[in-house]
Amino acid sequence: MEDMQLQSIKYWSEDDRPREKLANKGKTALSDAELLAILIRLGNKDESAVSLSKRILASVNGNLNELAKLSEDQLKKFKGVGLVKAITIIAALELGKRRQIEAKITLKKITSSRMVFEMMQPLIGELPHEEFWIIYLNNSNKVLKKLCLSKGGITGTLVDVRLVLKTALEVSAVAIILVHNHPSGTLKPSSADKAITKKLCSGAENIDIKVLDHLIITEKEYFSFADENLL
Repeated sequence: MEDMQLQSIKYWSEDDRPREKLANKGKTALSDAELLAILIRLGNKDESAVSLSKRILASVNGNLNELAKLSEDQLKKFKGVGLVKAITIIAALELGKRRQIEAKITLKKITSSRMVFEMMQPLIGELPHEEFWIIYLNNSNKVLKKLCLSKGGITGTLVDVRLVLKTALEVSAVAIILVHNHPSGTLKPSSADKAITKKLCSGAENIDIKVLDHLIITEKEYFSFADENLL
């Protein structure tokens, strides 16, 4: 059956064969389904790799961000998708996400809370658990380092102020931005959020490091302590 599948693709028009189409016309000429079909290579006895890819994408309304949320077990529910194909899809989407993140943080000058949100949302905006991150900046407000300080359950995280300040001194940062996500979707800062912000501001001030902002991030929105004059 697999041989029949390979043979059927072999005799398609060149424009309909994703790998050949990419080689001849470039990556931008391919649809999302065609790119996905290159990853999974083969479909099943009833449909081609492209048809299978279209069906997978249709299940998430063509949204690649939603596709990236599917687990290995969810992907394996599609006929023709086994362990190897599922892992290949997950790995490819994770690489794409990391590329997006790196492009946004490499010595990028931070000029607004919106820029911080766009940088960090792909990293923590869709997580089912809470994470607390520190962004370290130089005197031009360019990113020197990002540090995931803690990971926790939905109820909250533990923040080590000493580690925050130790790392700031190691990278010669003059300012920091605090960022954490709320998996619940609420943007309202909790009393704990306010307390840790105050504690970090106080500690950083003692070594001449400024806390520029604290962002709470959800999947689509954010709350900025600086924008709301809460620092």
